[in-house]
Amino acid sequence: MEKKPAGRPSPGYSLTYGGKKVSDAEISEWLCELVEGDGFPYGYKKLWACLREDHGLRINKKKVYRLCKDLSILRPQRKRKANRPKKVAKKDVVSAPNQLWEMDVKYGYITGEDRFFFQLSLIDVFDREVVGYHIGLSCTAADASRVLKLGLQKRGLLDGYVMPKIRTDNGPQFISEKFEDLCVQAGVTHERIPVKTPNMNAHVEAFHSILEDECYGRHEFASFKHAYEVVADYMEYYNRRRRHGALRYMSPQAFHDAFMRKAVIAEAFAA
Repeated sequence: MEKKPAGRPSPGYSLTYGGKKVSDAEISEWLCELVEGDGFPYGYKKLWACLREDHGLRINKKKVYRLCKDLSILRPQRKRKANRPKKVAKKDVVSAPNQLWEMDVKYGYITGEDRFFFQLSLIDVFDREVVGYHIGLSCTAADASRVLKLGLQKRGLLDGYVMPKIRTDNGPQFISEKFEDLCVQAGVTHERIPVKTPNMNAHVEAFHSILEDECYGRHEFASFKHAYEVVADYMEYYNRRRRHGALRYMSPQAFHDAFMRKAVIAEAFAA
């Protein structure tokens, strides 16, 4: 007879001092940002103190240790690869599609099941089209790699083409070896924004704000199936029909098609 594991199962979130639920995935992202941002390995006790002070999180040291262990960022295990240095994002001039793409993760809440779901979005900075996305109960490096690969296929960017730069934060999906390997294989330059500079990822952040206002905030999701269907419908609307003031009041897909046909001329801008 199998022995049942001791202790109660993890709820998958922690609470702030204000009572807000924060998913373990978002806490993991904060931990990665803390480690990357300081440039030297923190022990889990110092990371625990940072979570409490910086984010107002009610969390114990044991949980921080477990999350750090799952992420392989405990001090003795932390490794750096000299042959793959971090490329820090800098301002670029964007004048056409497929020059700069931004990728980020957003967290949604399923009221009926008391759990979180995740949306990873990949947006073209020039025409604001979401060229790929993932909706799931988890969001891993494999999901990020799949979204990037499908985005390249959707835009017809094959071997020999000039590939876009991919800009992300320092989330666990993006600092993983799996995601970096795909970028190298595809010939994509992956740059990561400095810690606490979300303005460097402004376009995908703005899209996620629109998504919250026009989709997540208007629904109380009863199940993951319900959330998936609603968000998928909204994504179709956003790309094909939602008019964007910065795109001459055209939808992202319509603006992209018009630009590629040279039916519209757009000025370059810094991003």
